[in-house]
Amino acid sequence: MRGYYPVVGALGLIVMIFGVLMGFPLAVSYYLDDGATHVYDQAILTTFFTGLALWLLTRGHRRDLKPRDGFLLVALSWIVTPVFGGLPLLWHLPELSMVGAYFEAVSGLTATGATVLSGLDELPISINVWRTFMHWIGGMGVIVLVVAILPLLGIGGRQLFKAEVPTLMMESGLTPRIAETAKGLWLTYLLLTVACGVSLWLAGLNGWDALIHAFTVAGLGGFSSKDASIGHFNSGPVEMVVIVFALLAGLNYATHYLALVRRSPRPYLNDSEIPFYFAVLALSVVLLTALLTHSGVHADLLTTLRYVGFHVVSISTSLGLSTYDYTLWPMSAQIWILFLGSFIACSGSTGGGIKMVRAIILYKQVYREIVRSLHPQAVHPVRLGSQRVSEGILHAVLGFSFMYMVSIVSLTLLLVATGADLVTAFGAVVACLNNIGPGLGAVGPASNYAVLSELQQGVLSFTMILGRLEIFTLLVVLTPVFWRR
Repeated sequence: MRGYYPVVGALGLIVMIFGVLMGFPLAVSYYLDDGATHVYDQAILTTFFTGLALWLLTRGHRRDLKPRDGFLLVALSWIVTPVFGGLPLLWHLPELSMVGAYFEAVSGLTATGATVLSGLDELPISINVWRTFMHWIGGMGVIVLVVAILPLLGIGGRQLFKAEVPTLMMESGLTPRIAETAKGLWLTYLLLTVACGVSLWLAGLNGWDALIHAFTVAGLGGFSSKDASIGHFNSGPVEMVVIVFALLAGLNYATHYLALVRRSPRPYLNDSEIPFYFAVLALSVVLLTALLTHSGVHADLLTTLRYVGFHVVSISTSLGLSTYDYTLWPMSAQIWILFLGSFIACSGSTGGGIKMVRAIILYKQVYREIVRSLHPQAVHPVRLGSQRVSEGILHAVLGFSFMYMVSIVSLTLLLVATGADLVTAFGAVVACLNNIGPGLGAVGPASNYAVLSELQQGVLSFTMILGRLEIFTLLVVLTPVFWRR
């Protein structure tokens, strides 16, 4: 057990930093005098001193983290921090259960946006700020933020970064040092958030709503300060701003960073995911608009295009904001946009799902097998852009895809076994595993996850963490072989 003391100590540091981050909504509450200040006082003290206790109890066992430690620390961070993230909600809303508060915080930190709360319009502004600020923290990955700080405290960050950040971003070689890379990505993230917030303000939102929704859009979360989500504002300009910045947030932040530092659009032209990303989105908008126009769901073509364009982008990128109850569409359209949310977001983005790069590799691998069936002796390597994809990466992608499908089927059956109907269970699992937010059936955009039992909310909390850590990071820690010395 002592061998894991360095991990516990590092977890204590992360918890302390998380407690310090709660100072932001505390400052908002104090400034607005919105009646929630005391819950942040209690939550900050509880969080900070719990982390401090963990750190002090293990301070005599400091060492650089090994790869095994990195996986454990990442998994523990995403499991433990929502416990503290839910405290302000639990203490301010006496009707909220502990499971519900944990679910809400997991949904916030994993940038999922599935909620169990209603009456959002009447909540103190600082509570909605905290909910969406958790999106912002978790969107890029709290570990990527901490990895820029922990080296200064004598704890190696490379293992954390490798466990948290997708492989494609790791291979970009942005800067010589991991801490510098993390800082560069967070600077890019901050600039996009500020640009989004200012644009929403100019489009007509008040300052607080602009800030809240900027956190949501940049993190590709889905929480809103309104029960009707972004549809509350019924504003074309606001919806256009959300679409543009959701599309940007769905791209690889490594690409954004390279374009920023080189002051050139060339990194976007060299990104092999981008042509597929925009082509699939554009084709989906056209086909779904045609389908819904033929079905006569909306009054005219422009209205249909407005709703389709917004929800294709919002659900596909795993943002999850809504302007309309798309469960009123034909089931084929509902399944279509939910399916898009499973792979559209690019690697290195704040989105969820298997990521576009894996989808491209799977497509090219299937095409290669077709060619091999016709020409058994042909040499047909799989390429991503100008680079050849190794057999090892192909096997890893196939293994990930298999576990992804197994996870959907297993968790859907588990929810059905607990009493959920099949459509709701499937929609909830797909939405939570891909960190989309709203699902189908009883958990569609016109409702929320409060209709589910605490057991079902607990299962979906696990599902959100599983999806945010791209399955294997969490499953590695849950296997018996991990704990063998």
